[in-house]
Amino acid sequence: MEYGTDVLAGDWRRKKKIPAVPAEPDLVVEEAATGFCGAVVNCEKDAVTLEDRRGRRRMFPLVPAGFLLEGALVTLTRPVAAPAARAPGRTASGSVAVDGVRARVARGSRIWVEGVHDAALVERVWGEDLRIEAVVVEPLDGIDDLAGAVRGFAPTAQRRLGVLVDHLLPGTKESRIVAAVTDPNVRVLGHPYVDVWQAVKPASLGIRAWPAVPRGEDWKTGVCARLGWGGPRDGWRRVLGAVDSYADLEVPLLRAVEELIDFVTVGASG
Repeated sequence: MEYGTDVLAGDWRRKKKIPAVPAEPDLVVEEAATGFCGAVVNCEKDAVTLEDRRGRRRMFPLVPAGFLLEGALVTLTRPVAAPAARAPGRTASGSVAVDGVRARVARGSRIWVEGVHDAALVERVWGEDLRIEAVVVEPLDGIDDLAGAVRGFAPTAQRRLGVLVDHLLPGTKESRIVAAVTDPNVRVLGHPYVDVWQAVKPASLGIRAWPAVPRGEDWKTGVCARLGWGGPRDGWRRVLGAVDSYADLEVPLLRAVEELIDFVTVGASG
C-alpha cells in the first residue's frame, strides 16, 4: 500500500502567529476570558476600556492573545499614532480629550477636598480636565472649621468654591458642618463612603468587598490589617495604583466631582 506525503513534512511545528491589532477607538472586540464584547473607548499603556451596546464599560489588561476580533484571536496594542481621521480620545474621566491645548493660568475658583488622598485621586482621574479648565484642587486638613475657611476665602460669583466632603450622610457630624455653609457661591457635595479609598471599586483592587471596620477603630489601619496590606501608606499605594480611569470609581464620587467642576467653571471668566 502506498501512502501520500510524509505526515511529518511541512511546517506543522510552527506555532500559529497571533496578529497584533491597534486598539483604535470604536474597534469592536470580545475579551477572550470573559466574553465581554464592546467598542474601544480608551486605550492606555497597559489596559483598554470597552463599552458594550448597553453603555456598560469595563477595563481589561492588554495581554497577548487576549481578545477576539471577528472570531479570531488577536493581541490588542496601544495605537502608536493617531490617524488623520479618528474618533476623539478620552481623558481618564471619560471627557473628550482636547489635543494641543496648554493649561491656562489658574482661575480664582477652587475645589477643596478633605485631604491629600482625596486630592491625589481627583488628580488621577480629572487632572487633564482640571488643567484645561484652569481649576486648582486644594486639600484641607479636615472640615471642622469649614465655615471659617469659606469666610476666609471670600467667594464671589467670579471666584466660586466647590467642596468635596467624605461620609456626607444625614445626621452625621459632616452634615451639621456643611449646613453652616450658606454662601450661594459655594457648593458642598459629598459621597457616602467613610474614606475616599472606599470610593474605589473593590473589583479594581482585586478584592470582593471593602472589609467592615468597627466604629472607634481607625478605618484605614483596620482595612489594611484585614486585607494584609501592611500599613496605611502601603495600602494607599495599592489604592491609587488601582485607579486608571473613572471606570474604577463608584458613581457617587464621580457625580459629585463632575458637578463641582461644572459649578466652579460655569460663568467664570478666569
